[in-house]
Amino acid sequence: MRSLGEFEELAPSQRFDAARRAAEEWFTHLGKGGTTEAVTVRTACDRYVEHLRATKPASPVSAYALKRRTDLPAGASHTVRAADDAQARFKNYVLDNAKFADTELSKLTPAMLDAWRRRLRERPTRSGGNRGEERTTSSLNRDMTCFRAALNLAFVDGLVTSDFAWRGKLRPIKDADRRRELYLDKDQRRRLIEKAPADLGAFLKGMALLPLRPGALAALSTSSFDKRLGVLLVGQDKSGRDRKLKLPPVTAEFFVELARNKLPGAPLFARADGRAWDKDAWKYPVRAAVEAAELPAGTTAYTLRHSTISDLVHDGLDLISVAQISGTSVRMIEKHYGHLRSDVAADALAKLAL
Repeated sequence: MRSLGEFEELAPSQRFDAARRAAEEWFTHLGKGGTTEAVTVRTACDRYVEHLRATKPASPVSAYALKRRTDLPAGASHTVRAADDAQARFKNYVLDNAKFADTELSKLTPAMLDAWRRRLRERPTRSGGNRGEERTTSSLNRDMTCFRAALNLAFVDGLVTSDFAWRGKLRPIKDADRRRELYLDKDQRRRLIEKAPADLGAFLKGMALLPLRPGALAALSTSSFDKRLGVLLVGQDKSGRDRKLKLPPVTAEFFVELARNKLPGAPLFARADGRAWDKDAWKYPVRAAVEAAELPAGTTAYTLRHSTISDLVHDGLDLISVAQISGTSVRMIEKHYGHLRSDVAADALAKLAL
């Protein structure tokens, strides 16, 4: 026996019709092979977390990144599973509303999902370097994607026979990761390095020489660099995979000096006190160096990564190689930097002139 509720929120004259519609929907659900179990939003989220634990391997993160993720379970290790990430997102943005969390999937409506999405948009972020700040479209997409995946799994598993409620309302917002526009030419990069303190200057020079994420560069230890082969092993990165970069002689020479007289486990890019760099440590000194160098407002350490990738693409390096060096996908390189290929294409066409 299944109770469809008492419909107390409705006027007495409306309850019979509402109960009849609910009964018809329930029998339609059963007729399509739906489960007799009362599956709620909470159940769907819990099942998705268990699904990720069984199917998704852990991804390595740096100690600093782990410290920033205050939303992760206590005692999380330096390998964070997708399941832990999903569980934290659900806890913060889905299951925090008990009424919504206990809503049965079969009773979800587009209006409910639209209201949830609007509430999420208005809430500040709770993790990462931008914790407490206004939620960006990219952040909204990541949280919606996780929740949509949980609901889709319930649909695929037959726990609910329609995905109509969320099919449109949880659709990702297009062009959330807009193309990066702020670019520093080589003279500007040199000026930034010169205006920075010596320890920060070395870190910024590393970013100007290699298109790595700042966190990946900061995570390098002396043992990451093979002086004999001139090879750098990048092991801590968003891509979650180790990769080896063969350095040109001029770059290798810079890394040889960095590694000189350091123990294998010491940070390759160390602050003046010997500790590794992290976002909290470089954020304000970089801002001060930007002002001293009279560079455009909004310039950050990440601007150097964008600028070096832009140069590689503009100078004609194939996109697969750019993606491999940068630790990202070809799709992302095409999306953010594909427009720079137009000059390369024009030069190639010019060579065809008779």
